[in-house]
Parts: sequence; structure tokens; C-alpha cells
Amino acid sequence: VVPLCLLRASRAGIPVADCVIAQECIRFPAILYGLNYFSCTSGYTVVRDPAAAKDLIRHITNSGKYPYCYQPLSAGDEVIAVTAIFGRASSGSEAVRDCAGRLYGEFRIPLMTLILIQNREEVCLSAIAPARYPALPAAERSLLRSYLSGQVFL
Repeated sequence: VVPLCLLRASRAGIPVADCVIAQECIRFPAILYGLNYFSCTSGYTVVRDPAAAKDLIRHITNSGKYPYCYQPLSAGDEVIAVTAIFGRASSGSEAVRDCAGRLYGEFRIPLMTLILIQNREEVCLSAIAPARYPALPAAERSLLRSYLSGQVFL
């Protein structure tokens, strides 16, 4: 799912992270996503230590039965998760809010968690993950209820 999401977003002109599908060791630091039937994009892992990566890769590949996706990180990169409601992110910089709006325009997903890589120059999309309603802070739940009841116009 992650590689397809990034391909579609890049075609829409949204900055995306480099993505490599592999089954072997990688360069570090990196973000890892499992590519199997049981994986979810919200289950990403940031790996900085090669020793810890070996067991983690074995786990997410089901002992090598499935590939995984990794996105290399540079020094100074920060991985952030932001909830977007109808393309509006209540937290983050202007670049994060702009990215949320552009992603909603492309994918039309009303409630999503954006996994972004932020550095000094830009914000890149790493993945889109489902946002769980019970996990939303009270302010975001209130905003979502306002949208759904028609009190807030998009």
C-alpha cells in the first residue's frame, strides 16, 4: 500500500519520501513498513541501530516470506504523525497543513493520519495511515463532529 500511495501522491506533485522494496539489509537510519497481508501503515518503525534491525526485519517479513518497504532517513530528519480531518491538520507547520490539504484533494479520505518526514527544507509524505476515532484528542473529535453535523463548511 505504501509504494502505491507514494506513486499516486508524487504524480499529483506532492513531495514524497524515497521508497525501496527489499528483503535484505538496508542502510540506516530508515523507516520500515511491512508489505504483507497482516501489516498496516500505522505500524511503521524507525530504525537507527543495525543490530536491532535484524530481528525487526525478520518479524515484519515473517521470517523472509514477504518483502518490506524502507525509506532512508537523512541526518536531521524527523518523523511526525499528524491527523488530518477533511484535509485540515490542526497541528504542525504551514507546510504540514498544505500537505494535508493537497492529500485530501488527491485521495478524498476524510479522516487520516499522515506520516511525514520533516527536515529544515521540506515536508515529505512517508505514508497515509488510518486514524482511529477513539485515539483522537478531544479537540479533533469536536472538530470532526462539527464537520459531520454541518456546522463547519468545507
